[in-house]
Amino acid sequence: MQFLYPAFLFALLSLAIPVIIHLFYFRRFKKVYFSNVRFLKEIKEETSSRSRLRNLIVLAMRLLALLFLVLAFAQPFIPQDVEVKQGAKAVSVFVDNSFSMSALSQDVPLVDRAKQRAREIVEAYSVEDQFQVLTNDFEGRHQRLVSREDALALIDEIGVSPAVRELSKVLARQEQTLNSGKYTNQVAYIISDFQRNITDIGNYPDSTFEINLVPLQSVQERNISIDTAWFETPVQLLNQTDQLVVRVSNYSGENAENIRLSLQYEGQSKPVGELSVPANSTVSDTVPFTILRTGWHEARLQLTDYPVQFDDSYFLAFNVAEKIKVLNIYENTPNRYLESAFAGISYFEAKSSPSRSLDYSRFAENQLIVVDGLRSISSGLAAELLQYARRGGNVLVFPAKDADLLSYRSFLTAFPSNELMAFENTERQVGSINTQEFVFNDVFENAGANLKLPVTKGNFKFTNYNNRKEEQLLSYRDGSSFLSKYPVERGHLYICAAPMNEEINNLPLNGEIFIPMLYKMALSSGQKRPIAYTLGVDEVVSADHRTTSTEMVYKLKGLGEEFIPQQRIVGSTVFLTLNEEVKEAGFYQLFMQSDTILQKLAFNYNRKESELDYYNPTDLQAWVGDNAKVIDINDNTVLTAKIEERSKGVTLWRWCVILALLFLAAEVLLLRFWKL
Repeated sequence: MQFLYPAFLFALLSLAIPVIIHLFYFRRFKKVYFSNVRFLKEIKEETSSRSRLRNLIVLAMRLLALLFLVLAFAQPFIPQDVEVKQGAKAVSVFVDNSFSMSALSQDVPLVDRAKQRAREIVEAYSVEDQFQVLTNDFEGRHQRLVSREDALALIDEIGVSPAVRELSKVLARQEQTLNSGKYTNQVAYIISDFQRNITDIGNYPDSTFEINLVPLQSVQERNISIDTAWFETPVQLLNQTDQLVVRVSNYSGENAENIRLSLQYEGQSKPVGELSVPANSTVSDTVPFTILRTGWHEARLQLTDYPVQFDDSYFLAFNVAEKIKVLNIYENTPNRYLESAFAGISYFEAKSSPSRSLDYSRFAENQLIVVDGLRSISSGLAAELLQYARRGGNVLVFPAKDADLLSYRSFLTAFPSNELMAFENTERQVGSINTQEFVFNDVFENAGANLKLPVTKGNFKFTNYNNRKEEQLLSYRDGSSFLSKYPVERGHLYICAAPMNEEINNLPLNGEIFIPMLYKMALSSGQKRPIAYTLGVDEVVSADHRTTSTEMVYKLKGLGEEFIPQQRIVGSTVFLTLNEEVKEAGFYQLFMQSDTILQKLAFNYNRKESELDYYNPTDLQAWVGDNAKVIDINDNTVLTAKIEERSKGVTLWRWCVILALLFLAAEVLLLRFWKL
């Protein structure tokens, strides 16, 4: 047996007090007059013996009561298989309050069971200990140590949250808070369902604090989820029917039949069909989507599933522009074929500008920029075009016959793409067209029948670096490139080997290739905004910046709340840092003035926890090894006693208090009923 506070044993010296009182206790005698003293000696001897016996028993009761009272303060215990740490402790309790914890554990959600376990953990420690209560929200008030009473109040306030954290980040946050105090005895608890995709603590580095894992498991592990949705075409057009692709997953071992999918759009909700999803698989379906107006649109896909419902809705927002804008940059005279090509399509708005008088700040307004016949590309223009492409724009380059190869080489290397070599005055025939790529995909019913491919009377050759990610759209008969595409982050670079001069290159005269090529290049712009964002993942969103005022700020509003995000303006783009201010899925409006909506954003909950795949206690202990201890108890067992045994051994102070009270009661009874 050991003592948690052995210093209290010095109080055993107080046992001498009852002994001293007993030894120096002199009973007052009263005179009693007897008429006959024949039996006086016999009565005196009998009374003296009984009095001495009672006093000794009373003394023993007092000594034992005082002894066990002192032992209660010293808190004796029987050590278990773990080392018992003495002194005050700092205890961190993490309660997993992510959406997966809304699943049922018998008759209550897992999050309620987790809160109950957290209370039992806190109550297992003494009032002088300090506590941290942590959730997935990582709130500022949860980053410090508080008293037991405050910790219990924080636990009561916990609710389900869309935030989800890897457990390694949770342990790092717990370690940071525990080390901020003065306590050397540090203990951490993690109460969670321990989904496999967040339980990444198997290789967590050795820590100075004790780690305990309390697993909770639901009674039913099934879930149907709308994972994502996207349009088949990159740009939505007015009065056109587009196909919205929806991906639905079944995260259970049973087939899901007759899953009803509905679409809420333009104030109406209509069913779009029923799905059957095999067990542990994913299916995709298409929803026809007809757009009848320009401007911003909101839509919501919905299915019915229980009990995990956070991933049953998918919000999306998109903009239908009145015009697709194209900018043509030329040297001396704009190309009449290029202007005629866009003039024939009413949906396009094409503008031409000489290279010497460009407004770089308006580049972002265009879906396609055509660089036509520039003899050289200045460093300023090259940098702006590169930045424009990286943000999602498309750049199409037709070099001049007498192009300055040095300036073009510097321009193309930055993307990077293959570089121009010397111009060759040799007639060549384009031999193949890549109909698998988006630009020419679905353009020709039969690409091999009577399709006249371009002919050039001169062209540049390109270097052939393997790391430049070139994709040939049109190629000469010898396999060299005529028109190539290069990905540039969110945008693309298209470059032609021949100038756009009808005397050298008859591509502008070939309407069946030239017109759809320009059309699809503009439509393939990656500059369009995502139709949906994910909470906790997309913490930085971008929007067009179209004001020169430094006093006005961007604001986000949705679901009854409004806030000002952190904002950084770079050229014609503003980057908004959300800092987890968006807490609920739904639609949000971006504005500077309340009466003018600049952009609509759709946010969805993170699908990371849609797959309900958990560690059971045995596998969890095997996964974490010696880094942590798994506390596996059934739902009806109170955790407090088990923690006390682990932290203090088999505690005996309660028995000491009980025995002390019993001996005090025995003393009272002896004095009351044992008459001399």
